[in-house]
Amino acid sequence: MQSTVSKPSISTHRYPTLDTQSLFVATKEIRIRHEGEEYRLRITSNNKLILTK
Repeated sequence: MQSTVSKPSISTHRYPTLDTQSLFVATKEIRIRHEGEEYRLRITSNNKLILTK
């Protein structure tokens, strides 16, 4: 009798993926702090992402 062993699925993504719906909860802008500097990530009226310092 053969036993079936399922292999863990391997992700093809090299980096963690975050969905914008989880980042932008009830807002169109978030602040990101990196090495003491603050950046703004916002969703435009055309539904595009803009990152500014």
